[in-house]
Amino acid sequence: MAKYLVIVESPAKVKTIKKFLGPNYEVMASMGHVRDLPKSQIGVSPDNDFEPKYITIRGKGDLIASLRKEAKKAEKIYLATDPDREGEAISWHLTYALKLEDKKVYRITFNEITKNAVKESLKHPREIDMDLVDAQQARRVLDRMVGYEISPVLWAKVKRGLSAGRVQSVALRLICEREDEIAAFIPEEYWTIDALLSAKGEKRPLTAHFTGDENGKINIASRKEKDAILDSIKKESFEILEVKKGERGRKSPLPFTTSTMQQEAGKVLNFSTQKTMRIAQQLYEGIDIKGEGTIGIITYLRTDSTRIADEAVASAKEYITENYGKEYAKTDAPEEKKTGSKKIQDAHEAIRPTDIARTPAKLKDSLSRDQLRLYTLIWNRFVACRMNGPKYETTNVKIGAGKYRFSVSASKCLFDGFLKVYKEADDKEVSDNVVLTDLKKGMKLTLKEIDDKQHFTQPPAHYTESSLVKALEEQGIGRPSTYAPTITTIIARRYVVKEDKNLFVTEMGEAVNKIMTEAFPSIVDVRFTANLEMLLDNVEEGEIGWKTIIRNFYPDLEAAVNKAKEELSKVEIKDEVSDVKCDRCGRMMVIKYGPHGKFLACPGFPECRNTKPYLEKIGIPCPVCGKDIVIRKTKKGRPFYGCESGTDCTFISWQRPVNVKCEKCGSLMVRKGNKLMCMNEDCKHIQNMQIGGTV
Repeated sequence: MAKYLVIVESPAKVKTIKKFLGPNYEVMASMGHVRDLPKSQIGVSPDNDFEPKYITIRGKGDLIASLRKEAKKAEKIYLATDPDREGEAISWHLTYALKLEDKKVYRITFNEITKNAVKESLKHPREIDMDLVDAQQARRVLDRMVGYEISPVLWAKVKRGLSAGRVQSVALRLICEREDEIAAFIPEEYWTIDALLSAKGEKRPLTAHFTGDENGKINIASRKEKDAILDSIKKESFEILEVKKGERGRKSPLPFTTSTMQQEAGKVLNFSTQKTMRIAQQLYEGIDIKGEGTIGIITYLRTDSTRIADEAVASAKEYITENYGKEYAKTDAPEEKKTGSKKIQDAHEAIRPTDIARTPAKLKDSLSRDQLRLYTLIWNRFVACRMNGPKYETTNVKIGAGKYRFSVSASKCLFDGFLKVYKEADDKEVSDNVVLTDLKKGMKLTLKEIDDKQHFTQPPAHYTESSLVKALEEQGIGRPSTYAPTITTIIARRYVVKEDKNLFVTEMGEAVNKIMTEAFPSIVDVRFTANLEMLLDNVEEGEIGWKTIIRNFYPDLEAAVNKAKEELSKVEIKDEVSDVKCDRCGRMMVIKYGPHGKFLACPGFPECRNTKPYLEKIGIPCPVCGKDIVIRKTKKGRPFYGCESGTDCTFISWQRPVNVKCEKCGSLMVRKGNKLMCMNEDCKHIQNMQIGGTV
């Protein structure tokens, strides 16, 4: 009979760990949380010093009875839940749910599910870390208060089923603000001039880029400026003024954290954050590898640390030296990213393979396609972080044409370094292996051709899941475990929609964000939310009591909610009567709000259940066919402007047209922030908004 009981979170780990420990150990899974705050009520009492009311999660009764039965038999009980705040809290809840107060209970953690790691953890058992537990309790209570206090306000204002969240509402605000930036962006014209030059000794012509004049950089903002520069340049001879040669290197990338893994997987593999975490969880919990059995092949996937264990550094050096050469292997200590929490740095490692010798090629037959793609990305990144960076020979040439200046740059890769195994998704650097060896100061060049091009500045890019994760991390919002569920929630609530890789805010999202920013500005304030995360880190480090945060937070929340209930209840959305008759009963149809936005419904419900799509007219005739321009939506809910004729007319605009004609070409204009821009691609004239006019 087993003497010891090991309790893990996931059933996927049971088989793996059981194999490592042998017959004296019984391994069972808690299936995640066993206790939580009740769903039917807030579960936190301000009158009782915010003491949380935990109950057994519905449906877990039989599981707890089974765990309790095994716990009674065992001499020692090891709680081996995940090595983070949430895992620590689950272990704490297990001691109460299983009534383990009088048993020998130990907390063990391991960063990877391998035989050595699991057995080593049993040699270093400890007590449950209540600072970690309290940090998780503080987060859970804060999130519960925000959700349960604010969501009913949203139900009254917009529709039932909506939700607010301490992190999700800030993420939504970031997306809304980016959309506002894009809508208000006004393109600015600029020109580039390239000179195709031939030089004695060079086999192919040089492309020199215009930089300015003898006094410095010049930005060419109009055709008139460009033509004046060209007229002057064509009269001048081209001469090399300076040739600079040098070398430069690049730093190796840091190993993956949760955030950077999600970002790269999104860019390179087109994985959503949710998919990335799901597959990484499978790689961490254990893969059945031919000849080895079930084993975890990556380290713990929720981390903001870039620390690497000494053994992993040593094995990486040995592998790289053997397979790529001694010159590729780093000899210095791993560089670590600075974080706001020292404790996180000490407790966690970066995401890496548990064994560098377990190459993607060796695991090809044991992994699914997506598992192999993500594992390859993780393996390549880890190997690259322990390789020396590439080195380049650079040549920079400054060329004069009268008072104007051009430049040519070229580089040659002398040593490829980590590029042998890994290249980041955003890495646009390309070595063309061109070295301008024969160019000398004072050399005359022959102008063969001038290439001048008109450009317009581009608006900020829409957020993608990857760039949103990066923004959340940079601004200290949320933690590794929260990025994926936050994005999943705002998409599931239809606050934002995903088209290709881009995230677009919906009408519903705009309405919710407007309420949150007006009625609960502190909740959606980026700095306030980031400061709360720092306070939670302080709780984890034992520097502050968790209830202190709640006591300071709740009064302001309560006051804001009470004020919102009074003021926002007066702005109830009523059914707006449309000018469309119901073709079944003759009543005038009303405008309703659904999960996908507005629609027309018969007010005679339930006798008449007729519904129709709602096409909101903006009061401006279509410039193509003369019918009304209406607000339409893509299949995923993104609004645009089109003709009421639908596919019978070609007119479409992402910006709102206004009832103003372009002063230059007479075309229709659209709003761009506080200015108007011509829709004609060849014109793009910009003029000020007409104050007091009809737009």
